[in-house]
Amino acid sequence: MSKKISRRSFIEATGKTSMAVAFTPSILKSAIDSNIGFTQQPLPYSYNALEPYIDALTMEIHYAKHAATYTKNLNDACIAEKFDSTKNSLPTLLSTISKYSAKMRNNGGGHFNHAFFWESMKASNNDVPKQKTLAAIIQDFGSLEAFKNQFSDAAKNRFGSGWAWLIKNANNKLIVTSTPNQDNPLMDIAEVKGIPILALDVWEHAYYLKYQNKRADYISNWWNVVNWDIVEKRLS
Repeated sequence: MSKKISRRSFIEATGKTSMAVAFTPSILKSAIDSNIGFTQQPLPYSYNALEPYIDALTMEIHYAKHAATYTKNLNDACIAEKFDSTKNSLPTLLSTISKYSAKMRNNGGGHFNHAFFWESMKASNNDVPKQKTLAAIIQDFGSLEAFKNQFSDAAKNRFGSGWAWLIKNANNKLIVTSTPNQDNPLMDIAEVKGIPILALDVWEHAYYLKYQNKRADYISNWWNVVNWDIVEKRLS
């Protein structure tokens, strides 16, 4: 889906009238297809593209098994709970997720989070934050190092399974937060709400084959594959 929605359209769709941030479907192209419902789009790189930081077998299982199951179960839940995914966007669903079942919440979040996560990474090329991203990070965190430390701590300290997020809140400020399981900051049940800018999956299936119980090593190495180009686009 290539057509952009305006800031007003997104605010109306998500029900967050205080969220003065533009948001475009192109950022979520893997998560939303208003013509045929919710579909899992092809991974934007090969399974081995992120090596040596994320191994090919982990990527294959993560994408083809875990993420694919979330998509299937989400569509099953939409049918059972009469949510028309051909007419309503995924952010609309997430912004009212408290009205739906645990199955819808878990799988709607899982579908969105993984599509967002895949696009948040690319093959390592010594990439660094772009101009607008770096300026925003320095403004809100003091330095790139301070941001990375805070984000990494959020990922390391998330008890059990979940996610670390960089989001833009209602005051257009960048903040770091984390969510349990497959929740995300777009959900009306989220403790801290905002527009996702960057996400890291810290479920064990995202790293255990290579790193075992060394979550901190996985997090440290993950910075080598962050897609700062998409981060810049999300901020813009």
